[in-house]
Amino acid sequence: MSAPEGLVLAWSLGPGGPTPLDGAGVAAWSPGRGVIWVHLDRTHPGVRAWLEEFAELDPLIAEALVEEETRPRVSTHADGLLVNLRAVNLNPGADPEDMVSVRMWVDANRLISLRGRRLLAGDDVSAELDAGRGPRTTGGVLSALADALGNRMRPVIAGIEDELDAFEEALIDEDTPNPSAARISRVRRRAIALRRYLAPQRDVMLRLSTASEPWLSDADHRELREGADLVTRYVEDLDAARERGSVTHEEVTERLSQRMNRIMYALSIVATVFLPLSFITGLLGVNVGGIPGADNGWAFLLVCGGMVVLVILELILFRRWRWLE
Repeated sequence: MSAPEGLVLAWSLGPGGPTPLDGAGVAAWSPGRGVIWVHLDRTHPGVRAWLEEFAELDPLIAEALVEEETRPRVSTHADGLLVNLRAVNLNPGADPEDMVSVRMWVDANRLISLRGRRLLAGDDVSAELDAGRGPRTTGGVLSALADALGNRMRPVIAGIEDELDAFEEALIDEDTPNPSAARISRVRRRAIALRRYLAPQRDVMLRLSTASEPWLSDADHRELREGADLVTRYVEDLDAARERGSVTHEEVTERLSQRMNRIMYALSIVATVFLPLSFITGLLGVNVGGIPGADNGWAFLLVCGGMVVLVILELILFRRWRWLE
């Protein structure tokens, strides 16, 4: 091969242990020298040409590895697997649900992975290799990457559940302000966006765990089954989070509706109390002759006293009719 365009990292996983490679080391590699993992930046303009000309991949596979939009999937080819997975976006300033795509070509001797943005799971596997641990086969690298992707998702899923727990506790605790409907909606949207990609990724992991490729060992299958189970739990947790968010949103909306109804009811009672008073003052305020008490100095106090008595009678009737309960 030639030195790859857009090289991020590369490792030789030969019998002597993991060895980091630069571009020249990748160019000097051959199948007889053991297993290699090459991690590339797919946005580099020369990556596709390198995949076709030097890695000697089928043009359709090379196109699938560098295309802009992908979904999680696994495709079996004559000598390997084309695997697309997703990772939560943990890059600074990014939204976790704006997921990072990792595309891989895996065969008995090579694992070529590509990403558009930094993939922290790839750094995790590379750190294990740098410490002298980690996989020694392409199947091992595939299962290790899948496991790292799942482990990186755990804090994000837990964060969504913690936020929903806080919302529910706020609804139970009368001294805590109720969460806003907008905050609950944001959490629900995050759960929905994550589930959109994790549901097909669960199917991909299940297919990988039963793949019959000869370079996938029993240990690799076990690791992939664990990864599939982990993603399945995440999907179930997101389904539960979505339902919990919906119920919490309905509870908040119902409480806001009840509060508004109480306010409107109180205003209606006040308006009902003052309706006859307004009628009396309006009637006595007309500028025509013959208004009773116009020449009596006590008339104003008598009218005020009468209106007070009228208010008391109204309140007694409202209580008897249970309007004030």
